[in-house]
Amino acid sequence: MNFKFVLRIISYILLIEAALMVPSVGIALYQQEWNALYGFCVTYAILFLCVGLLFIITKNYQRGHFFAREGLVTTGLTWIVMSAIGCLPFVFSNEIPHFVDAMFEMVSGFTTTGSSILLNVEEMSYSLLFWRSFSHWVGGMGILVFLLAIVSVGGKNGGFTMHIMRAESPGPASGKIVPKMKDTAKITYSIYAALTVIDVLLLIVVGKMPVFDAVCIAFGTAGTGGFGVKADSMASYSHAAINITTVFMLLFSVNFSVYFLILTGKAKEALKDEEFICFISVVFLAIVGLFATALPFYKQYGDCLRDAAFTVGTIISTTGYATTDFNTWPEISRTILVLLMFIGACAGSTGGGIKVSRILILCKTVRKELHIFLHPNAVKKIKMDGKAIPHEVVRSTNIFFIVYMLIFSSSIF
Repeated sequence: MNFKFVLRIISYILLIEAALMVPSVGIALYQQEWNALYGFCVTYAILFLCVGLLFIITKNYQRGHFFAREGLVTTGLTWIVMSAIGCLPFVFSNEIPHFVDAMFEMVSGFTTTGSSILLNVEEMSYSLLFWRSFSHWVGGMGILVFLLAIVSVGGKNGGFTMHIMRAESPGPASGKIVPKMKDTAKITYSIYAALTVIDVLLLIVVGKMPVFDAVCIAFGTAGTGGFGVKADSMASYSHAAINITTVFMLLFSVNFSVYFLILTGKAKEALKDEEFICFISVVFLAIVGLFATALPFYKQYGDCLRDAAFTVGTIISTTGYATTDFNTWPEISRTILVLLMFIGACAGSTGGGIKVSRILILCKTVRKELHIFLHPNAVKKIKMDGKAIPHEVVRSTNIFFIVYMLIFSSSIF
């Protein structure tokens, strides 16, 4: 295990986190939120102390010898260390005085889970609300992908980039949009940032949303996390803002390689993507199902359709925003939502869940096994988009599903 190289990457990650806190510090100064500013200043002192120690420890680190094991350890440590440091402004500002509560909030932010311990989010300072929502944007695409895009720590042919991407990748297999993984990271982050900016502008201009709210909501939408700045989540915003958020929650749930194909003039190829077609089909059927089953609870068709579409978007993308209490809907509606939660978004997106591509592979695996059972001498390959899927991908998908369900079952107990 090349611990020194792993720790050197962690030190770079902490420096990036320090840079990411700067906008929040600026807001604290502008709003004269002195308690929050004190929290950030103490956090910076601890952060730079940790970075200094890590640089001393890793002074003679070797760039080579970075493999899958190092990639997994780096990914795990990154999320833990970033959350432990990132939660400190909440603690030292005394807005979330208990470290465990603050750690929960920050882990929820960086992992884009969206669960919260805050009883009244509107009482928080603007700077910490911004940092809280910004953690979704940072975690949505993955901080290690961001590192690959802007920092060169692996040296020439260091080989660490693929192992980092595989450990961080949200899909069944980590592919490259372009030959170099670093360029792939730059392209995906550029698309990610561009979509976020468009979302913010539309929320302000069309949705008539305050600038601060628009930025924070866009961060939660882009990262598919769901931290809001109001106690009622999205319910009190305009219909236009709700509709815009619905569209962008779904847009951020699509594999970013689809957007790259469209931008490079390969729109037909993008629209033929099997996972994309399946995702759109599931979304459409779910909206129809929710609209039909929840309609008796509404006086107007438009309100029902808007809430149905928004709820499908927020659940399948695993964002977590809300415009209505869907616990009051009939059991069949809630069953549809549970199924959507498990299916999740597309691979290569910021969404969560098992992923549509994995569900497709699992279904095709079942069909293949049934075919072989009926025709023992047959030779049948599992294909996606006309290409045979390697056995390793099928095997890893099966293992992922088993481990996913085991962790889910254990969590229930």
